[in-house]
Amino acid sequence: MGPQPILDVARELGLGAEHVEPYGRGKAKVALGAIGRSPLGAGRVVLVSAVNPTPAGEGKTTVSIGLGMGLRRLGKRAVLCLREPSLGPVFGVKGGGTGGGRATLVPADDINLHFTGDLHAITSAHNLLAAMVDNACHFGTASASKAALDPRQITWGRALDMNDRALRNVIVGLGRKVDGVPRQDRFDITAASEVMAILALASGPEDLEARLGRIVVGSSTRGEPITAADVGASGAMTALLRDALQPNLVQTAEGGPAIVHAGPFANVAHGCSSVLGTRLGLGYADYVITEAGFGFDLGGEKFLDIKCREMGIWPRLVVLVATLRALKMHGGAPVKAAGEPDAKALEAGLDHLDRHLETARGFGLPALVALNVFPNDTPEEVALLERFLRSRGVAFARCDGFALGGEGAIGLASAVAEIADSTDASPPTPRYAYELDRPIAAKVRAIASRVYGASDVTFTSAAQKDIDRIDKLGYGGAAVCMAKTPLSLTDDPTIAGRPRGFAIEVREVRLSAGAGFVVPLTGDMMTMPGLPREPAALKVKLLPNGKIRGLMQNDD
Repeated sequence: MGPQPILDVARELGLGAEHVEPYGRGKAKVALGAIGRSPLGAGRVVLVSAVNPTPAGEGKTTVSIGLGMGLRRLGKRAVLCLREPSLGPVFGVKGGGTGGGRATLVPADDINLHFTGDLHAITSAHNLLAAMVDNACHFGTASASKAALDPRQITWGRALDMNDRALRNVIVGLGRKVDGVPRQDRFDITAASEVMAILALASGPEDLEARLGRIVVGSSTRGEPITAADVGASGAMTALLRDALQPNLVQTAEGGPAIVHAGPFANVAHGCSSVLGTRLGLGYADYVITEAGFGFDLGGEKFLDIKCREMGIWPRLVVLVATLRALKMHGGAPVKAAGEPDAKALEAGLDHLDRHLETARGFGLPALVALNVFPNDTPEEVALLERFLRSRGVAFARCDGFALGGEGAIGLASAVAEIADSTDASPPTPRYAYELDRPIAAKVRAIASRVYGASDVTFTSAAQKDIDRIDKLGYGGAAVCMAKTPLSLTDDPTIAGRPRGFAIEVREVRLSAGAGFVVPLTGDMMTMPGLPREPAALKVKLLPNGKIRGLMQNDD
């Protein structure tokens, strides 16, 4: 099995040629007209999530892709619905986002770099709004019903698809009078932009423009909320995003279809691929495999409480990805020793896994733990994990997709299909962590207690003022998109395992009115990451044959 022409991939999925616009040989855009037709498949959604990430690695995307390959080898109609990689992590710590080993997407170089230009379009739309906000300040213009925008109360920053800590706090408008109004500003990484979240949640062009128009960019001199529609930006922003709104079709290394569209981070945004991409998959496949970013406490919760609520869907099961080395790190083993046998650390780390299994049960979802296999995993420790899961009535499967591709994921695929198929007569029904009509603080506390296991949540005076302002603007009924470290169940990235009796502190709450949620920021979370001491970019090189080396981990 290997890659096939992209039109053959589309044909296998059931898409007609009239709905597919190739972007080169290996990727294509899918017209919105292909979405919303009568379903060809059963549309069973499988959510792939994971334990909290560690430096030892978990391989959630690799397992997702391997699962899709395995289902295809079993003759199942399956499609992957994944996020687009951001250049920040590609050149930062993580490396590329197209899987690993033989469980990869192709064309990997294209997907990891400029792909079909979606992230560039989102960056441009975000910065067009920033430019029009400053233009409104420069000329003192106002909408028909509101006063002029107050430069001191602008909340809309700028965006860049790159990790650059020097841009977290900047001064704009310096120079002559004609150069603008001097003020403090900030850059967010594109994956954290509200425009990214809006694109990922929009149901079509009209909904996209309406959501963009609702973005709150600041306040007027009379304290009124000023929106993107008020400064006249939403129409042009929508035009910039016309092509980016269409889902992207690529394939696995074995030729199976994959829809890769939108890429919000899960630590500072909602961490899911697009609503349109998922709807496309639901219309054409029996099994829609989608992943949510980072651990189940972040991407998984947001997938269920934000995206599923928005779409009116619910998964059949959750696949929790774990590695023995990651569990041992959650049990106290240092990263350099995590690959060595250590039953004591593994047993301690199982408590962390148990927390996520409890959360899955709280959402009413059956869970399957997928062990992403490493060559030095010992049979004794694998058996220890399997016994632990059996004692809790949780399904277990190994995944060796990295080394063997689809062949190494057939066991996992069979187990997933068996659980998913068994729910046909009585699918799981939505069971959210909170109801939208609860106060913002109550919704935050519900997530913290039911998903993180926290005993309390505290709000700084600044955060409480933010909540009061959001309530006054009429957005108290919005969903909650927590900004929290992915490395811990707490807001402290140094605390691994399963802590108990801890509190979460919310220091700021931002409104994303267009996306339909508020973003409570906890700990030291930044919406513009920085590069590490030795960024992955140091290993990236263009080879004489035109191939790019170093985009993926272990690709030296």
